[in-house]
Amino acid sequence: MNIMKDIKAFIFDLDGTLIDTEKIYRTVWPKAIKELGYELTDEMYLSLRSLGRPFVTQMFEKWYGPEFDYDLVRKIRKGYFDEYIAKEGIQVKKGAVELLSYLRENGIITAIATATDILRANEYLKMTGLDGYFDRVISATMVAEGKPSPMVYEYACSELNLKPAECIAVEDAPNGVMSAYRAGMHVIMVPDLSEPDEELEKTLFLKADTLYHIKEYMIKETVANG
Repeated sequence: MNIMKDIKAFIFDLDGTLIDTEKIYRTVWPKAIKELGYELTDEMYLSLRSLGRPFVTQMFEKWYGPEFDYDLVRKIRKGYFDEYIAKEGIQVKKGAVELLSYLRENGIITAIATATDILRANEYLKMTGLDGYFDRVISATMVAEGKPSPMVYEYACSELNLKPAECIAVEDAPNGVMSAYRAGMHVIMVPDLSEPDEELEKTLFLKADTLYHIKEYMIKETVANG
């Protein structure tokens, strides 16, 4: 079955998928939490990737108790993050420009569905020169529940006036993969900080090493199917 012939849009996660920011969060989250006298292990951090409200606040409450001040630690984390990117900038993930250019040249709609708030998402896209590649930028702050709930992807599809089955989601982390899968989309995973386990792999349409490999796959499918 040639799924690609029915695809009208690609909807991308942002952090860890298009821009190389998860490695920064991996450093600054534990640093911020330590300021409040707590510890965030690497395993704990990895479970937070792409996690939206209210799920992230529930995780912190589970780990640190109801008195934990999530808003304060998030503010501290943002300070460390902004300090880092002011010095080092933000790198674009390998193959992002090539894939996005290919999609635009072939008339495929492109959008963002991210846990990052809309102002910061647009700021990061502008900083990295990716801002001209997208028809829509959707933030999980626009819906009641972020990833792994399907709401942000359902909302993104509705904003594009497309059915989920007409869209491919590109994600790097399990919470994002599950969000798109539950929304009824075809999911491509480009693993960033960790590989999918056996159960997660079952939800994937494709696993790619880089974004460039998605472009290569699409070209092969086009040639194979005329």
